[in-house]
Amino acid sequence: MAQVLETEPRIYHYLRATCGVAVHVLCLSFTVFIAALARPGSSLFSWHPFLMTLAFSFFMTEALLLFSPHSSPIQKFSHKSKARYHWILQCLCVACAGLGLAAISYNKHLNGKPHFSTWHGLVGLLAACGVAAQSAGGLPLLYHRLVKGWSLARLKRYHAVSGLLAYLLGSSSLMLGMCSLWFTASVHGASWYLVAACPALSALFIMSQVTNAYMAKKALRP
Repeated sequence: MAQVLETEPRIYHYLRATCGVAVHVLCLSFTVFIAALARPGSSLFSWHPFLMTLAFSFFMTEALLLFSPHSSPIQKFSHKSKARYHWILQCLCVACAGLGLAAISYNKHLNGKPHFSTWHGLVGLLAACGVAAQSAGGLPLLYHRLVKGWSLARLKRYHAVSGLLAYLLGSSSLMLGMCSLWFTASVHGASWYLVAACPALSALFIMSQVTNAYMAKKALRP
């Protein structure tokens, strides 16, 4: 029994590391797949799915994985360096999301279609606004002197919780986008579920990472 307890943390670490690597592969594979499907540049609309996927599936996922204790690509870097790279990736996420929204808005304008008339559009708009607010809210963490009267630990907790919400909104927007006529016309059957699993599994891993780091109680040690 004692031997099992001694090996359990190591097994848990390896499982976490394996899942983390899998999430890196999933978010990259999903982004490449959507890029191949949308063929950005083939039309004005084609930029929308590509840029939104690049924003939420790749840049934002990788920005959060930087803080993973098991699968961060810059695990040996200081927390301050990780925070700066995280903020850079978040800014790239905001830029891509903004351009993606601009592309679909202008495309709807040209075709005389209503704006944000579906759940996909509304959730996508909320997600884009959320990540923009998160990037701005990250500045006090980088430069704590900008905020007086707030502890750094409290700011980190609020930023993590709101960031997780923004990420889940972004993932939900991607899932809803896969229910659109454009996507289901090309991907259907078992393939649809396989592709949809990519953002779903990534969201589950990120949610577990954030809750374990900021909200879950420490496990009792034997």
